[in-house]
Amino acid sequence: MSILTDIFTWWNGSTIGTRVAISRAGGEFVGEDEFGNRYYRLPNDPEKNAAFGTERRWVVYAGYAEASAIPAGWHGWMHHTVNAAPANENYAARGWEKPHRENRTGTVDAYRPRGSTLSTRERPAATGDYQAWSPGD
Repeated sequence: MSILTDIFTWWNGSTIGTRVAISRAGGEFVGEDEFGNRYYRLPNDPEKNAAFGTERRWVVYAGYAEASAIPAGWHGWMHHTVNAAPANENYAARGWEKPHRENRTGTVDAYRPRGSTLSTRERPAATGDYQAWSPGD
């Protein structure tokens, strides 16, 4: 079952096709984050990067492919905000950076504010500043 998973499930780690593309294109391993995600780049070769206009960078997720699982330092590198990869500069998270929390949208633990039809909390009272529209008005 593992070979079939490697071939067909792009959302759960890298597929065989991704691994072949990385080795064939000359993808250079840059580093790994605390979640086990591995980061690669295609060195600045004008011929290989012509379609992108800049150095191509990508991530191979350790598990389920969720873009919000990329830590802040690596996010900056992936989006060309900074040139040095966190692995190369002994990056330390700042005090205001929060640790990653899994996206809970679509689950029972999803955020449902007061007033949401799916919330179990009481709906806030109407303030009286709303006038209902009717077709005859």
